[in-house]
Amino acid sequence: MNLRLFAFVGGNAGMWRVARMKTVVGEPIPEAKRLNIVPGEGFQNDRQASWVLRGITSNDRYVVRDEKEQLVARQPGLGRPEAVCAALIPIRKNAAWWSLPQDERRKVLEEQSKHVAIGLQYLPAVARRLHHCRDLSENEPFDFLTWFEYAPANESAFDRLVTELRASEEWKYVDREIDIRLVREPA
Repeated sequence: MNLRLFAFVGGNAGMWRVARMKTVVGEPIPEAKRLNIVPGEGFQNDRQASWVLRGITSNDRYVVRDEKEQLVARQPGLGRPEAVCAALIPIRKNAAWWSLPQDERRKVLEEQSKHVAIGLQYLPAVARRLHHCRDLSENEPFDFLTWFEYAPANESAFDRLVTELRASEEWKYVDREIDIRLVREPA
């Protein structure tokens, strides 16, 4: 079983209730009432699902040793009891981003945009996990699925985090982004 693969299934089932969905840029995705996260390869096609987004966790790219050590030291785990709020933010970057060599993407990401430095400011309040979609196929509708969890008391901090990131140089390369806010509760 591949424990790095995840299917995010928007529909009528799942432990996460969709509180709101907002298309930030690009085409929207269909509305969904709930989100089910299926780890591994156990996802069976759900014909009642509004959408299915797939991603795989991977090695850290674009970070240097010092940044990685800081992230590991401060990053909380997912599934904390108090973290009943979440956000799934699928993102696609444009062809100009993908035409850059990795060292130039790193420059945009950190030297110009301070992506890691901004994120570190919000740890441990906001836990996160990045899923790569392009590693599965270039035909996936998004390049990344960003998953965040936080307690209700940290919602304003999370809002500041995404506002800062969206104002950065890096976000000039984003051509599709959906902001899906969720609340963990029994179905």
